[in-house]
Amino acid sequence: MKAIVTGGAGFLGSHLVDRLLSEGYEVLVIDNLSTSTDKHLRAHFDDEKFKFINMDILDLDGLKREFSGFDLVLHFAANADIRHGLDDTWRDLEQNTIGTYNILEAMRVNDVKKILYASSAAVYGEPQTFPTPEDVALVQTSFYGASKLSGEALIQAFCEGFGFRGWMFRFVSVVGERHPHGVTFDFYHKLKNDPTRLEILGDGTSRKSYMYIDDCIDGIMLAYKNAKDKVNIFNLGWEEYMNVNKVADIITDELGLTDVKYEYTGGSRGWVGDSPLVHLSIEKLKALGWQPKVSSEEGIRRTVRWLRETGD
Repeated sequence: MKAIVTGGAGFLGSHLVDRLLSEGYEVLVIDNLSTSTDKHLRAHFDDEKFKFINMDILDLDGLKREFSGFDLVLHFAANADIRHGLDDTWRDLEQNTIGTYNILEAMRVNDVKKILYASSAAVYGEPQTFPTPEDVALVQTSFYGASKLSGEALIQAFCEGFGFRGWMFRFVSVVGERHPHGVTFDFYHKLKNDPTRLEILGDGTSRKSYMYIDDCIDGIMLAYKNAKDKVNIFNLGWEEYMNVNKVADIITDELGLTDVKYEYTGGSRGWVGDSPLVHLSIEKLKALGWQPKVSSEEGIRRTVRWLRETGD
């Protein structure tokens, strides 16, 4: 099997590359390195089954040239900055929605029929049902969530129109080695700069699930191998959740810090579109045999240990 991974130099993407190569796939990574480097891929540079191309997914002609002869696309390239979506309303549309269209069109031209897509729990906005299942009504509260849902809709349209098969994954916050952004990363670096105080966006009460990277990759691959519908949509998360204050407590404990002063920016959320509770139902994927193994707390602790060991 020959697979393309867009965004393959990033956090999720590079872990997927590791897994695919370990399972015998030939892998082409397409990444413009705008928010990452190739350091997590360098171990594969001498592998004859691996190839890397520095390319932007907005280059449709380039994508059409490169997609010939492949069996599968794992589309994980995206702008992932939810917080600043209101500052530049074009960015999510361009990087996420138009970028996803380009991937699908390059697949169509080259008769590539299978796509795995990194969606997000953000497509749920602020649901009223918890744990939130895949079939609730979706009301958008962020440009990022809207762009991800638009990508899902485009995939479904290509599945109907051109015989594609799609696997779409709505993630909670993923933590672990190579973690490049998010609350764990931000808190670690804030405390590294000043171990006496920690600025927390919002009031510290927003609640989320955190999923360890290995559990995430296991879920993706299990769903791809076992879900047989034309369009397959799965939540990936944990059955537990915690508030932001608890995350801060875990990180300060892992760093051996005491008497850290938490300073809040005010309000019940960190930014517009920051849902006060993200708690997804994972029953659909569990029915296929998946079960996350690493707790949210342990995943956060492993992330902090990796950040300390690598200096990232």
